[in-house]
Amino acid sequence: MTMLNKDMTLCISLSGRPSNNGTRFHNHLYEALGLNWIYKAFAPTDLEQAIVGVRGLGIRGCAISMPYKEAVIALVDHMAPSASAIESVNTIVNDDGVLTAYNTDYSAIAQLIARNGLDPASSVLLRGSGGMAKATAAAFRDAGFHDVTIVARNETAGRGLADLYGFAWAPEPGDLTADILVNVTPIGMAGGPDAEARAFSDDAVASASVVFDVVALPAETPLIAYARALGKAVITGAEVATLQALEQFVLYTGIRPSAEQVQSAERFMRAGH
Repeated sequence: MTMLNKDMTLCISLSGRPSNNGTRFHNHLYEALGLNWIYKAFAPTDLEQAIVGVRGLGIRGCAISMPYKEAVIALVDHMAPSASAIESVNTIVNDDGVLTAYNTDYSAIAQLIARNGLDPASSVLLRGSGGMAKATAAAFRDAGFHDVTIVARNETAGRGLADLYGFAWAPEPGDLTADILVNVTPIGMAGGPDAEARAFSDDAVASASVVFDVVALPAETPLIAYARALGKAVITGAEVATLQALEQFVLYTGIRPSAEQVQSAERFMRAGH
């Protein structure tokens, strides 16, 4: 194992509720590739001060998680097309004090839609209206989905996101059903107030064909566990976490690991739960 030393390159994550996912994934790959790098997760008490620290301390990369994906936009120097197109950031790369923002969530969701063969003719209920929901909605729109309803209690954010992509809006899931259910809220997230809750009703899950939960911790959220028990096809937040973290790793290091190295890092990441 690489010993801590003064020449190490540091990458970090900033999240309201940090997990070990990124820490285990990135550090495993640093070790496998012989890189003198280290990755650490933080829950910042002040986002602006944290980003000043990224710049001032020469921190190479910074992952951005809920609830900072939109608030951080005003604190960077440049927005890459992946971030500016959806006005949401999950990755910052520091090049000698110049901070460029990216979004690898979008590419992860797009890959999973394609990999799972989701039919664009399907109806979709997408619960959430924050930065990750923007990336998810954009990926579904770009994959050819039109029958999508954004479910969000905040009418301004919900209607705004729905209108952006020509989708419908509803304040609550209620008795709504769809072929594909997508949760992009903290409901079911470990350590949160709704850790034991499910984002959709029993009836909605029963009538769906695919259930997609973007929450990565735990890998088996209450929603995913219930959907599996009913024999539904599922897509997990752990899958999203792996794909978006891989693209972050490439942005930070300029190195694309082999498929075997990524699989090993993913296994190591999941073993930490």
